Amino acid sequence: MPWNWQQPGWPNFTWDAVRLRQAEERFLIGSGEFSGVLKHLTAEDRERLTADAISTEALTTSEIEGEILDRASVLSSIRKQLGLAADRRAAKPAEQGIAEMMVDLFRSFAAPLSIEMLFAWHRMLMSGRSGLAVGMFRVDDEPMQVVSGPLHAPKVHFEAPPSTQVPEEMERFVRWFNRTGPQGEAPLPALTRAGIAHLYFESIHPFEDGNGRIGRAISEKALSQSQGQPGLTALAATILIRRKDYYAQLEAANKDNELTAWLAWFAGIALEAQQRTAVRLEFAINQTRFLDGLRGQLNDRQLKVLLRMLREGPEGFTGGLSAGNYGSITGASPATVTRDLADLVAKDALRRTGEHRYARYFLPIALRSVPQVEIDASGCLAG
Repeated sequence: MPWNWQQPGWPNFTWDAVRLRQAEERFLIGSGEFSGVLKHLTAEDRERLTADAISTEALTTSEIEGEILDRASVLSSIRKQLGLAADRRAAKPAEQGIAEMMVDLFRSFAAPLSIEMLFAWHRMLMSGRSGLAVGMFRVDDEPMQVVSGPLHAPKVHFEAPPSTQVPEEMERFVRWFNRTGPQGEAPLPALTRAGIAHLYFESIHPFEDGNGRIGRAISEKALSQSQGQPGLTALAATILIRRKDYYAQLEAANKDNELTAWLAWFAGIALEAQQRTAVRLEFAINQTRFLDGLRGQLNDRQLKVLLRMLREGPEGFTGGLSAGNYGSITGASPATVTRDLADLVAKDALRRTGEHRYARYFLPIALRSVPQVEIDASGCLAG
């Protein structure tokens, strides 16, 4: 079977808009609710939420590709890029590069997409990497393929257009993206446009490396434009949770130009990501109330540990905080650690499970669970 770009209809995609209607409506409602709550945050809380959301997306979009970055370094780089207070932590090129790209995406969400913008993102993303064509489309004569399996019997999951076709394909893609935006001559609904944009870009696969991260950034840009404000949607974080399915859905969709199944899957992911973002917003609000309620009751060590735990976001420390963690963060002696933790529990600043060396401590901030969202054949939503 030929790839989608080899078929006569390329790139005139088709889909069942009726099946996506309910999802599109829910996304618009959720966007409005999020904007309303965001207005009630203090400037400090908005800055913290923005930096944390961007850093989470930077980390998770990299992890989807198998690249594990240091959270503290990425967050520090993003805070510096945003002009916020940050430590002097040195970041590696990969961490600095993804931070720069994600902040540029955040700031330039409303600007039209351009080839120059994509080249700039690629230069940021590939900072410090050698042996690649950086800030330019691929030029290799060899086929660009996504493969797995042993060398003697590889499985080809996808093959992109030849490099000689890429400039023309990308010019057409950029025109399509701008024409289908909220201010374009042929606007598309938010989830539909973001889903098509991702698959369309990935099908061209214009760069030697970094296509997945840039493709997800383009989807984020599309969602932000539909909301009229920089997006904080946890799209990459949600895709990471569904990574195996994500690749399977992409592989299935790159063989056909009828995209209903792909768009229904993507819409479910985007709605789930929106709910995950809402949970983070609730966490930011509850975090402020939590700290306000403890004002003047904590010593410097206790405050340092609580702030460190809060920086981990709604998920908190994996497995909870241990006495060893507390000692490592504060440098306190075992006896001081024991007293501090007992005092935090007594003040309802932490909740303890287990005893003695098995004791673990958790923040007492309740969180809503985020259900998986699926769209059935009729367009009805689950979750």
